This record gives sequence, C-alpha cells and structure tokens, in this order.
Amino acid sequence: MRITDERPTHERNLVAATKIRRGTTMLASRTRAERLGELSLNQVAILGWLAKTGLMTPGEVAQRLRTQPQSITRTLAGLEAARLVSRTPDPDDGRQSLLTITASGRRALAAEMAPRDVWLAEAISQVLTSSERELLVLASELMERLAELDAASAVVEA
Repeated sequence: MRITDERPTHERNLVAATKIRRGTTMLASRTRAERLGELSLNQVAILGWLAKTGLMTPGEVAQRLRTQPQSITRTLAGLEAARLVSRTPDPDDGRQSLLTITASGRRALAAEMAPRDVWLAEAISQVLTSSERELLVLASELMERLAELDAASAVVEA
C-alpha cells in the first residue's frame, strides 16, 4: 500500500528543498574539511568554472559566482601571478579580456580536489549500497542542473 502526500505541491517542494539544502550543505562542509588548503575557496571556485566552461570574461566568472566583478579582481590577479589563469584580449571586444585556466591551474585544482574525492569515495564505500551510490550520482546531476539555473543569464549590477 502506497501512502500519498496530500499537501499542495508548493509545500512539498519547500519540504524537499529544505532537506536537499541541509544535505548538500552538510556534505559540502564535510568535504571542505578534507581540502588541501593551498588554494582559497574563491580560487577553487574560479578555477572550477574555468575548467568547466573554458574561456570566460571576468564579468562572466563573477556572474557565475553570483558576485560583482570587482569582488574577484584580487583573486584573479593572484591566480594570474601564480600562472594558474591566463588572460588574453577578447578578439570580439577590445575592452574585454578572456580568462582561461592553464595546465598548472588544472593541476592545482586537481590536487585541491583529490583529498575531497578520496574521502567521499571512502565514505560512499563504507555507507552506501551500490544502488544508493547510483541514486546519489543521478541526484548530483540534477543538483548541478538546479545550481546552474539562471547562472548564465543572471544580472549582475555594475
């Protein structure tokens, strides 16, 4: 016998949202504790976006991070100085520059993520069944889609 939830859809979505937020927040906090710590969280976020998307303007990076471009200026300068990111003129708009992650940046990002991935893989093997692991992989894909909602079209005030 299957019990159905008679609450309105909006209320059910709020309950689900709360549970998902709590779970993702707890897991993110726990995996951050496993970080290598050679890069700041902002540096990791910027390198992560550049690794995922390729060329981006500083404004696009800020937009994806839901912040102001001036808020990431120092972080970008540090990444450039460390040669983890390179900046080239935008061929379509001379006023803009394009950022890309360098090979060194990819290695630094991978090194920063490795302890997190090792911890999570071990936790998965200790706690979850193979079916639960596959469900979690599917859930992660859905959470990425939710996280990217409006990211490309978000308005960032100058």
